[in-house]
Amino acid sequence: MNENLDSLVFNPKADQVYWAEANPNGSRLSLHAAPVHIGSLMERFLWREKTSVVLTSATLTTNGEFDYLRGRLSAAEADELALGSPFDYQTAALLYLVNDIPEPSDRNGHQRAVEQGLIQLCKATGGKALVLFTSYDQLKRTSQAITPVLAKLDITIYEQGDGASPHSLLENFRSADRAVLLGTRAFWEGVDVPGDALSVLIIVKLPFDVPSDPLIAARSETFEDPFSQYSLPEAILKFRQGFGRLIRSQFDHGVVAVLDSRILNKRYGKQFVDSLPDCTVRVGSLANLAQAAVRWLNL
Repeated sequence: MNENLDSLVFNPKADQVYWAEANPNGSRLSLHAAPVHIGSLMERFLWREKTSVVLTSATLTTNGEFDYLRGRLSAAEADELALGSPFDYQTAALLYLVNDIPEPSDRNGHQRAVEQGLIQLCKATGGKALVLFTSYDQLKRTSQAITPVLAKLDITIYEQGDGASPHSLLENFRSADRAVLLGTRAFWEGVDVPGDALSVLIIVKLPFDVPSDPLIAARSETFEDPFSQYSLPEAILKFRQGFGRLIRSQFDHGVVAVLDSRILNKRYGKQFVDSLPDCTVRVGSLANLAQAAVRWLNL
């Protein structure tokens, strides 16, 4: 601890970023340090130490290429292989892109539309939905708005940060008949709920990192074009991870709804869609989302 404090206060390293965090009520202060880039660590402790290393994941590419991850991990000499999916996404997954929702920059307008859209969608499907947020504050506001309405229809809302661990929330959601799970960062990856318990996945916002986050800000400074070279590839990787929560077996069938019109209105939006498996894509209004989901799910 003494070495860490000495480094943070008196001898900061050029390849580290340091910051302090206070929780909202001010009762706890934590000090942090992290490497700006991990490539040199990968070289030192992994690439040079092993005869061979295999990295495998469903989300290693952006725009169909390994270039971004190869650069981040200092893996310039690695061989690469991208394999097709065993799932028939064309018949298994409907990607519904909402074209008339206010952009997230319109905080109140987007929030009201998200709440109304979720209520109508979850009413129609009887729950069975995982809602992925990028902000815990927005998750809380959404939960407060939709829980009383959906409770009248015997649809239970489980929300991350409500005292239970992510694992127990997931188990409760998996065993419930009519439920909606609201999650942030922990639920964008590693969630495995095959079958009808999860039939609808809602991505509230494209998962861009907060630019003011100390680690994100420090890493961004190392790029000539931080948005295109860092923020966008990172968001695409997270988006692909989130999308992957829905189809977990060859028998799964479901709907992914994106409630962020930037995927249609911004020049970079096409890169998010192109990064996904070749599924059925529809563009439509928020008002028609519930009906489209019911038709796709044969409810």
